Amino acid sequence: MLLFQPLICEHTMNDILLNVESKETRYAHLKNGMLYDLIIDRKKSRQITGNIYRGKVTNILHNIQSAFIDINERENGFIHISDILENTKKFEEMFDMDFDLDYDISSIQATNKVKDITQVLKPDQPVLVQVVKEPIGNKGARLTSNISIAGRYLVLLPNSHHRGVSRKIEDPAIREQLKKLIRSFEMPQDMGLICRTASAYATTDMLIEEATDLFHSWQAIVDKFHQSQNPTLLFEESDLVKKAVITCIDKRYDRLLVDDYATYQTCKQIYQKYAREHTLKLEFYRDKTPMFERFNVEKEIEKAMRHKIWLKSGGYLFFDQTEAMHTIDVNSGRSSTTATVDVEETLVRINLEAAGEIARQLRIRNIGGLVICDFIDMRSRKNQKRVLEHLKECMKDDSAKCTILGMSEFGLVEMTRQRNRESLAQTIYTDCPYCNGKGLVKSHESTTVDIERTLKKLILCNNQFALKLVTHPEVGRYLEQGDKSFFLKLAQKSNAHIEFASNDSLHLNDFVFYSTLNGQKIDA
Repeated sequence: MLLFQPLICEHTMNDILLNVESKETRYAHLKNGMLYDLIIDRKKSRQITGNIYRGKVTNILHNIQSAFIDINERENGFIHISDILENTKKFEEMFDMDFDLDYDISSIQATNKVKDITQVLKPDQPVLVQVVKEPIGNKGARLTSNISIAGRYLVLLPNSHHRGVSRKIEDPAIREQLKKLIRSFEMPQDMGLICRTASAYATTDMLIEEATDLFHSWQAIVDKFHQSQNPTLLFEESDLVKKAVITCIDKRYDRLLVDDYATYQTCKQIYQKYAREHTLKLEFYRDKTPMFERFNVEKEIEKAMRHKIWLKSGGYLFFDQTEAMHTIDVNSGRSSTTATVDVEETLVRINLEAAGEIARQLRIRNIGGLVICDFIDMRSRKNQKRVLEHLKECMKDDSAKCTILGMSEFGLVEMTRQRNRESLAQTIYTDCPYCNGKGLVKSHESTTVDIERTLKKLILCNNQFALKLVTHPEVGRYLEQGDKSFFLKLAQKSNAHIEFASNDSLHLNDFVFYSTLNGQKIDA
């Protein structure tokens, strides 16, 4: 059997790799052989955005007009009054599109006079809700009662009568044709239908077939809701495998590589339905070398876990996180210039390279929330604008919604990135039991200072004169350099006696005093 050989092509290559293991599926998007985006989906923490549930109201928070909903997942979901009332912007955010509606929705929204959440929700009330934002950490999923069921070409809005076409379909003739088509569909008046971007490539029969399928899916959801008595999952959004195939077709990618045969067969079945839209090289990876290792994805994942990322120019990025935000510092690092080179232009080039790498790292690391980028200072406003525009251009392909503000005179750029799931670090790592997630432990010198204070307190305040000090072996070795003799002299001054021992099960910063008279632990 021939081993897998990578394709070589002059045009921009866009590949998706699907690595399937027993506990997780990993999705990697490669652009010209370099990791461009990464998604990790684990069975124990699967993505639930788009899922529809029968929930039960557990608690209503009057002060913030919100409620907690039991949906039979790890944490209770959270719903705000704005997610209960009709809100077209929510649909726009969910499907990353603008809706071109044929009427003014402001008059419809103005008729909605609900001012208090208790007018629509009561404790223990069963509710039909959909997840619009993944649970992160100990925060439950964000929910909405504005249900939407997305297909390949259409989106069914069961409790909203909007009918429109995505503005991303630019051809006026196609737009008008689609508008006429969805107006002609025989559906209940209180239901809406939106044509997605991909509908531009679909035939009338394909659209009618999908609209019928979506309507049947909604009927099945309603039937299951009435048949159920407890919080339960009613409808599950498509998994990562199907999303990978659809993405390849939507974005006209070149190839989809899968390293699991059963998953490969599933991809083939999904692709057959849409093969006429785009010719995709769908391949089963047969090489013995792990696929992510062969394409350097493993190295890129390991690199994305570091604080410092080196750039080809010699500069580097430094990533840090606080409770409120992520910060990214751009530094010149090892880069150097000669007397004949314009220093300002050199700094601009480092900043331009940094902007591209920042956009890539934000996708790979899946960093969300507020992000502050500290670029190297540039004197020229023109150069500042060059860097800012390049950053915006690099962020255009990001599937998460991003808002980028201007650059301050100090070179700071504020931006927000939609937090749609756990970050890469949250998925892979847990807090260190030594430092509790701080990334720092006390130095041996600081530990010995703590020991000295505790020793003085035990002798002078607690009248303990027969002591045994137990430390971590590394701290014990540090004490041998002079602190042990100091502690012996300190004890002798007060007619006390101290012995020393070590225990490798202790935290580096922990130490314990025992009484040598009865062997009991002494609390300071």
